[in-house]
Amino acid sequence: MKLNVKILNTVKVSGSILLTLGILTFFYSFFVNDYRNLAGISIGIIMGAVFIFLMGVFFVATEEMLKTSDKGIHLEPTKKN
Repeated sequence: MKLNVKILNTVKVSGSILLTLGILTFFYSFFVNDYRNLAGISIGIIMGAVFIFLMGVFFVATEEMLKTSDKGIHLEPTKKN
């Protein structure tokens, strides 16, 4: 479980740093610099941050499901006559 917490914290920190960087770049491109091409780059950074966070959460959830799958009910295949 400690490994999952480390992965989740790493994904959370890296995603929040990228999200903050993308939002600041977006506001800078529209309100300060009026440089519209930078807005596309900032939207890409924001989408990348969300993607990184969602993939990290998916990996942690998948790992948890794989660890607990041995506790489930095992079904035997039926034999045909």
